Amino acid sequence: MDALDAAPNDAAPDDDTTADAFRGPLRVGLIGYGLAGSVFHAPLIAATEALALDTVVTANPERQRQALAEHPHVRTADTPDALFDRAGELDLIVIASPNRTHVPLARTALEAGLPVVVDKPLAATAAEARSLAGLADSRGLLLSAFQNRRWDNDFRTVAKLISDGTLGRVQRFESRFERWRPHPKGGWRESGDPAEVGGILYDLGSHLVDQALALFGPATAVYAEADVRRPGAEADDDTFIALTHANGVRSHLWMSATASQLGPRFRVLGSTAGYVKYGLDPQEAALREGLRPGGAGGADGAWGVEPESSWGRLGAGESPLTGGGEPVPTLPGDYPAYYAAVARALRTGGRPPVTAAEAAKTLHVLEAAKTSAAEGRTIRLEDATALAEDAR
Repeated sequence: MDALDAAPNDAAPDDDTTADAFRGPLRVGLIGYGLAGSVFHAPLIAATEALALDTVVTANPERQRQALAEHPHVRTADTPDALFDRAGELDLIVIASPNRTHVPLARTALEAGLPVVVDKPLAATAAEARSLAGLADSRGLLLSAFQNRRWDNDFRTVAKLISDGTLGRVQRFESRFERWRPHPKGGWRESGDPAEVGGILYDLGSHLVDQALALFGPATAVYAEADVRRPGAEADDDTFIALTHANGVRSHLWMSATASQLGPRFRVLGSTAGYVKYGLDPQEAALREGLRPGGAGGADGAWGVEPESSWGRLGAGESPLTGGGEPVPTLPGDYPAYYAAVARALRTGGRPPVTAAEAAKTLHVLEAAKTSAAEGRTIRLEDATALAEDAR
């Protein structure tokens, strides 16, 4: 896969722009108004001209009041059933509720004839994701996983450097999402109950594996280490994955809540040069602060733009920590591109920005990583397929 295919933020404009001017925006029902729903999905939907946030589903009265304060024209509902009863009034369902609900809610929405976006992970297993994909295909409906990190500023920059050939032939790809949270917060994301699909492997690992596969294609071997380090923690909070891709690239992926010193977000080593980038894309922080696309939200007020002091460095034979290499301007982050592409796909019947098949491939790797960590061995992905079939 061409690296730039991984970050379709520069997709061609909708060929049906004129027709869109005579149609109303697509009406969206959002299920869940916790972190994912309130910080990511609702603001990005509201910022998309071709979409209208119609209804928010949450049984929590405080969150209902929050939704009305942040989106005054939205309707609220206590249950997903209340939303599905109005299926004919909606054009898209977005599922941002806890992981355990993703599959049943997506299935119900598809059976009601509605296109669906599901926050990552799409499902707990690749088999479940493929089943949903088959249902969507049989009904001619869009099904997409929300993998917003493909539109991170640093990932877009890495994809461009690879596509341009600036690094030569990539040999090793290192990617991290590390945090310092020595005390568990609790909640379903840190639950040890397998039904909750919690733990950092499925939380941050969903992003890291998706990015690696988008850049370098399928993996043939998976090795992983997963630990529960914090007192009182129930699920993995410090995990490492090593992938061998079919094209020979090796990806090393770290995800941790216990990193007392944070490593670089990316270190990409090629045959002619390497690229190292520290820090995080600014879009999540901007959204958490209440900033919105189209307004202030970055350096100089531009959305997704970071200051020059945060740029990564490109070079060979030197350390970026001692000034080696040259600074590389970071491309702007572009989370709004995801829902713009969803709207375009719904209007034209085209391919969604992230397909269910791609989500299933990511889950296939995550399942193999879980098995590898539990058994202390490298998993060949043909073995992982056999293990999944045996489990069924």
